[in-house]
Amino acid sequence: MTRTIAIFGYGPGLGVGTARRFGKEGFRVAIVGRDAERASRNADHLTAEGIEAAAFAADVTDAGQLQKAIDDITATLGPIDVAVHGAAADPSARTPSTLEVDVAALSIPITLKLHSPILLTRALAPAMIERGDGALLFSSGSSERHLLPYLANFGVALAAQRAYVRQLHAELRGTGVYAGLLNIGALIGNSKAERLVDEHPELVPPGIELPRITNAELGDHYWRMYTDRTHDELDVGFPA
Repeated sequence: MTRTIAIFGYGPGLGVGTARRFGKEGFRVAIVGRDAERASRNADHLTAEGIEAAAFAADVTDAGQLQKAIDDITATLGPIDVAVHGAAADPSARTPSTLEVDVAALSIPITLKLHSPILLTRALAPAMIERGDGALLFSSGSSERHLLPYLANFGVALAAQRAYVRQLHAELRGTGVYAGLLNIGALIGNSKAERLVDEHPELVPPGIELPRITNAELGDHYWRMYTDRTHDELDVGFPA
């Protein structure tokens, strides 16, 4: 039976790598992004590679748009077997130091990396539990695991997301539904963040070296998490 993976917040880095890896295994791919035309082009690229794909437009932080995308995916491709929440904010939304973090500075990262995953889980988990199978995969960055004051507002949000996913993983044990968090400690190849840092190296404080990781490697890691279904999180790309 052909399965469906839905990638929410699809981009040229994590999204492409994950779509290709799961598509290679015979999954249909639902691409979800804010820009309908871009999502359609991304679906066409996958189709040209021999992967069955369809595009859906939604802002993953908007509950109504998210639910409509899920309903449309289900009607078009069938039930969502695997959901990947890979949405990421522009690095320009960072705060330059912990001392400059205020409530307003947390709005974007908290909405994107905590509220949106909660919305996605509440929309998908009940049906997955009823079927006795499914996977909810989330992405994180390095600022929660390492002290990076120039990314302080994101670090706070990612810490909250990590706590949520780990609790979710524990509570779903025995239901057939897996929840896991991929902690990415490197710039993702072909991603918007990588291009932005390359064009504006001043965004990264002096003395900080950012390792790189390919989108194909990340796709492999997500596939491993999905098939192993053991740990609540996996760290990749962090310096030894």
